[in-house]
Amino acid sequence: MYELLILGHLYAAPAHGYLIAKIINDMIGPYARFSNGRLYPLLTKLEQNELIAIDASVQAEQSNRPFRAYCITESGRKRFRSLMMDISSNPGEYQRIFLQKASFFSYITQAERLYLIEHFLNYCQTHILHLQNEMEDMTQNHHSYGAKWTPVYQRDVFETVEHVITQWQLEYSWAQHLKDRELADTDAMEKGAEN
Repeated sequence: MYELLILGHLYAAPAHGYLIAKIINDMIGPYARFSNGRLYPLLTKLEQNELIAIDASVQAEQSNRPFRAYCITESGRKRFRSLMMDISSNPGEYQRIFLQKASFFSYITQAERLYLIEHFLNYCQTHILHLQNEMEDMTQNHHSYGAKWTPVYQRDVFETVEHVITQWQLEYSWAQHLKDRELADTDAMEKGAEN
């Protein structure tokens, strides 16, 4: 995911490592941190693989200490697109990955955006259906779970599962909004072309 984030941020404009780390940390939240100990080895690897390069035209100084600014290369742009379109790696983390991908949608085509959105809609729906089926199974078979399956325990389990279903439904609704927006943009462009 961090490779995608770095390449995505460099897609728009060159940046130095400090700014890249700050943006990534702002995006991933108050508890997860992307440390310099992870960032700079990854920047070095991306540079060695010729996915990014030093941008000598950008001078960034802080405390009289020069920073190296990086820019994305053409190979980096291809790798970025490949990472954006990857829907099979890390399926257990795909919800978080999709949220990051959505922030870079302007760098891919509408057809690619719709493909990713459709996949995420299916991903959300799969989670919703799975959890609903599990709740139904627990309702029908709770007698076989033993003495620990008390009415209070059942209530706690069901409320938790219902909460998770609600979260997935919100994700689904947001993805549907993204899809509707894309389709509305298409309609507006087609109407504009007709006039």
